[in-house]
Amino acid sequence: MAFREFDTPQVSRRALLRGGAWLTAGAALAGNPMGRMALAQGGAANWQAVTAMVDKYVSERKVANMVATLGWGARDPQYIARGTLALGGPVKADADSLYRIYSMTKPITGMAAMMLIDEGRLGLDQPIAELLPAYANMQVQKTYDGSITDVVPAERPITVRQLLTHTAGLGYGIVQKGPITTAYTDQGLIPGQVSRIPIPGIGRATPVEGLDVFADRLATLPLVLQPGSKWSYSVSLDLLGRVIEVASGMAFDEFLHKRIFEPAGMTSTWFTVPASEVGRFTTNYGIMNGTPIPMDPAKASIYLDKPPFPFGGAGLVSSPRDYDRFLKMLLGYGVIDGKRVMGELAVRVGTSNLLPETATTEGTWVEGQGFGAGGRVTDGSYGWGGAAGTVAFVNYKAGLRANLMTQYMPSDSYPIHEGFPEAVTADLAAMQGAKA
Repeated sequence: MAFREFDTPQVSRRALLRGGAWLTAGAALAGNPMGRMALAQGGAANWQAVTAMVDKYVSERKVANMVATLGWGARDPQYIARGTLALGGPVKADADSLYRIYSMTKPITGMAAMMLIDEGRLGLDQPIAELLPAYANMQVQKTYDGSITDVVPAERPITVRQLLTHTAGLGYGIVQKGPITTAYTDQGLIPGQVSRIPIPGIGRATPVEGLDVFADRLATLPLVLQPGSKWSYSVSLDLLGRVIEVASGMAFDEFLHKRIFEPAGMTSTWFTVPASEVGRFTTNYGIMNGTPIPMDPAKASIYLDKPPFPFGGAGLVSSPRDYDRFLKMLLGYGVIDGKRVMGELAVRVGTSNLLPETATTEGTWVEGQGFGAGGRVTDGSYGWGGAAGTVAFVNYKAGLRANLMTQYMPSDSYPIHEGFPEAVTADLAAMQGAKA
């Protein structure tokens, strides 16, 4: 089932999928001085606050499971896993359980683009119209979220940098209101999925088939903001998937598999969960009046179906172990287990602040912070979160990588996006105090 918005007391598409935008992971670690000390002391860290958080959510049956993964530098990670794949089920969650990571797909897509930039096949400030001519003469809504026929010409071209940083002026069905939202739905511009099951508050709509069709239809609709003018959460990473296809000459999902997943040893990350792996797939829950209700059971999940196109902004399923390998590769500036997956410069640039000088973040979810290749950047940290309760980041100043996975929607039912980095910070402070 794809989705279209009906704001109701039960649930709304915006509430379900806005989770990644509220991520504060890494911000609490900014400038934290104790990370290097903790790395130097060696051995397994004593993650008491993180363990307490995981224990609390699972023991109170707020979630079926929770797995926290924390690693220093290039060392093997430590896993804190509790619960079962489904409430009342027999199979325990662990490092290889499978989770819908939703918007944590965005940093992976962003790094794929950085690889092509590093290889000279894309330019950071290259107009995307050079690869996708349909974007040569874009129109912009004169009034934000107003009429889609009262438009003005774009003042500047959409660039790769803008797609990476949500500053291209593109909209998002989970963010916009008014006629543009209806137009996105009517055109099948639906870059995500929730369930095969009819859910109160979410109607059925049919996504377009093919990333090329998605890109072509998106170009026919007006932008919601002038390109390069403001940070606005958007479908830009989905469109970037099509740019990657054209620049690389490979299907987007194939590029990710061959250039990132395979060399990084990520053997459990897919757009479609193979039938052979359903036994380790979690169930996703909707939180209704404080109670978890199955909304995408593993054995009947929509993620067992091939998606209409590979959603570069929200489409991947992964495991705690696999996503840690992605973070480990980033923390190693492109190298993991002695193997280079990305160029060092590509990682350094991709995890830095890439916001255009012309773009403001005032009044947005990332006000006062930076934004890199598909993820938030805050004084040494880079990361993002997902709509079903997942969070991940690297912190270069602390030499730390961390991710937390669970499955529930909407993500703001519980303060996990904020709570996880706060728990990590509390544990780092305790380690520093113990050493002193």
